[in-house]
Amino acid sequence: MVVPDSTAVRDLGAVPLVALRGVWKVFESVTVLRGIDFDIRRGEVHALLGGNGSGKSTIVKIISGAYQPTAGSVEAGGHAQVLTSPAQAHAKGIYMVPQEPHIFPNLSVLENLTTGLAEDVAATEARARAIAQEIGLRVAFSAPGGSLSIANQQLVEIARGLMRNARVLILDEPTSSLTHHEVESLARQMRLLTARGIGILFISHRLDEVLAFSDRVSVLRDGRFVLAAPTAELSSERLIEAMLPEDYHACAEHVTTRPSTVRARPVLQVRGLSSQSFRDVSLEVHAGEVVGISGVVGSGRTELAEAIYGIDNTATGEVVINGTPAPRRSPRLCQEMGLSYVPEDRHANGIFLDLPSAQTISAALMALSGGRFMRPAQEIALANRFVQRLRIKLSSPMQVARTLSGGNQQKVVLAKALAPEPRVIILDEPTRGIDAHARQDVYRIIRELTDAGVGVVVISSEVSEIAEVSDRVLIMRRGRLHALPPGPIEVDHIANHIFAQTAEAQA
Repeated sequence: MVVPDSTAVRDLGAVPLVALRGVWKVFESVTVLRGIDFDIRRGEVHALLGGNGSGKSTIVKIISGAYQPTAGSVEAGGHAQVLTSPAQAHAKGIYMVPQEPHIFPNLSVLENLTTGLAEDVAATEARARAIAQEIGLRVAFSAPGGSLSIANQQLVEIARGLMRNARVLILDEPTSSLTHHEVESLARQMRLLTARGIGILFISHRLDEVLAFSDRVSVLRDGRFVLAAPTAELSSERLIEAMLPEDYHACAEHVTTRPSTVRARPVLQVRGLSSQSFRDVSLEVHAGEVVGISGVVGSGRTELAEAIYGIDNTATGEVVINGTPAPRRSPRLCQEMGLSYVPEDRHANGIFLDLPSAQTISAALMALSGGRFMRPAQEIALANRFVQRLRIKLSSPMQVARTLSGGNQQKVVLAKALAPEPRVIILDEPTRGIDAHARQDVYRIIRELTDAGVGVVVISSEVSEIAEVSDRVLIMRRGRLHALPPGPIEVDHIANHIFAQTAEAQA
């Protein structure tokens, strides 16, 4: 793990690059931020932590010009600013790299970097190439943006900011889709940037990365900062304690591990399934068990889930759902047969961002009823049931999904998958971008499902998550699925099998 570099350019007594002073934010009578004071300084990585719904996204949107404070002020370079758009924030040297990179897939890398810049073409390209070399973006400038890995897409976003003379970079969950080596590379780039005097706002739920990469940490809870300190003075235990609700220890429901048992009735059977990304995959999921699928990014895990669910209808092989063969699958048919799927990319495939949250939750039931709309009262009642069950934090079921925190958006997607009462459910990275408290909520729901006899498949790149929730573990490696050898379901056992075998394959 990369550790903070003490040679970075820092002047903690200087005027902050950007600051919030006494900021309040109220949405429809709901107070989200309460008198926030916060700043980002030259040459530092300032980590922002907090549970889902704590107000992190609102702070980021105010700094980046998407929202304006209800009260208080935003300062850049020591002067009060009125930022009414991201373009105005760019002009003040503030650039946000979103969790899901906003890349134009059909434009070249060079076009992605230079679109919107009114400069001499040759000079702009030369500057783009110099910046790309500096931050380690080693791709063909003629390549389509959509062909890049997530790691390179993020570097393109960072380069875009530098092309616009950014002095503050906001990195929102930048490591959530990266491999271990890509995370290490990103950490090195962050240190190169801070050495140039750039300030970085780093948002992550991965506490080991926060402690390794940042210089300061601020923890937000219910719209207020409850902890702000130099990283060197903090531990993961202290950070977790600060993020948890005040009444957590009194009301928390702890997940208990259960021994793995074999259920007699399979609810999902896959035999000899093959596609371009994997081959000859066979597996069974029994009623009431959790089957974890782990493996490195690119091993074919998500492609397998999409083939089972009928999103990829080119795969060959046999899939049986609840005892019924499903040779010609589609998402709607799979739902009718009792199989639900929560996709990895919630924004692209899981949620209606610009509609009320209740309409995402009810969408699967509407599809199963032939496209007929539910009565508003029924839709609200359905949404309220899942709001309580999944502890979704929103002002009302009619709150537009885009305005929810990332973790609460993920819970809305999970609610949509659970609404048809499936007998088997595939969860692809179900806790991506979710804080520690919400993560335990998801684990609790998984155990409630298995207690009710539902079969659950959990696909995750986090080995610790696979170890915590699974009754059985399968390893996806280079397009083939392998059972975890006999032994305890522990992090080291899973990781050693994944990475030792991967190293052998690369050798």
